[in-house]
Amino acid sequence: MDRIEVSYATEMPVLKANLGNCSADFTVRGADGQPVYNATIHVRVRYGFMSLKRSDLEIGTNADGKARIEGLPVKAKPLAYDVRKGTAAGAVMQDVEAMCDASFDVALK
Repeated sequence: MDRIEVSYATEMPVLKANLGNCSADFTVRGADGQPVYNATIHVRVRYGFMSLKRSDLEIGTNADGKARIEGLPVKAKPLAYDVRKGTAAGAVMQDVEAMCDASFDVALK
């Protein structure tokens, strides 16, 4: 009899904005310190001349509480990420000109 192996590995969701070379990695945890599945990460990117161009980006976390946004513009106003799951929320900021590739640990409260 053959054995069937099942893998429960979760692939990290990646959103490709295609606006530049910067990125942001997120790990979202609840108040209990456990990873939060399907937490929503939202950011409005303002870029271009006088920051007239705008793009709203949104991605959900995997079972490990992880998500990644790639292709953020190098020249943009600081990005304010709003992270939510139900009534719990958290927020982080990224100045892409000072920190192009960022990694955030977000604790929802």
